[in-house]
Amino acid sequence: MKIERVLHTADSISTWVGKAGAWLIVALMLMVVIEVGKRYALNMPTAWVFDVSNMMYGTLFMLGGCYALAHDGHVRGDFLYGSMKPRTQASLDFVLYFAFFLPGVSALTWSGWTYANDALAIRETTFNATPLPVYPFKFVIPVAGALVLMQGLSEMLRCLVCLRTGHWPERLKDAEEIDVVEQQLAASTYVDDDARREAIAKAHSIDEAARQRLGET
Repeated sequence: MKIERVLHTADSISTWVGKAGAWLIVALMLMVVIEVGKRYALNMPTAWVFDVSNMMYGTLFMLGGCYALAHDGHVRGDFLYGSMKPRTQASLDFVLYFAFFLPGVSALTWSGWTYANDALAIRETTFNATPLPVYPFKFVIPVAGALVLMQGLSEMLRCLVCLRTGHWPERLKDAEEIDVVEQQLAASTYVDDDARREAIAKAHSIDEAARQRLGET
């Protein structure tokens, strides 16, 4: 279906961005480990590491927003929401997206673009002993905002599909927790075959029970 293709295209873009941004964790970890070694073993601290680590973490955090939204990973207070029927959930989601999400994220994207252009105009830098340009990092703000806005529009379309059909359309699947459990157990040398099969079966039964409960609501 064309609508599902649109939804999965948005999910694919958000997933790719999230996974690409996730590599910043590796770079950030390596940089911090090297800096700790230099600071305490060689007594040669680097002035710009703190600023770069903040920029990298901020970039990682912002680029992960669209990924979390695409995979329904944001924190949700679902004490009442989880007991609602899909159409009721979709109605509530659509109203909240329209009333709060669109104005807020649109303002973030627009303000972020202005903010980044102001930084570019003055060639803004950090204030440490080794000045670093700040404006490339600030351009991440409108880019991340635009990506979250794109995914949010896709979520609103998902709500309309649910209102029409009574069922939530399937999301583009990424690695799930149950997949990680299987991979870890399969590679473990400390678990025998019987215990491994029992643990995987138990994990599947818990996952299936949760899916059925969501389907019933």
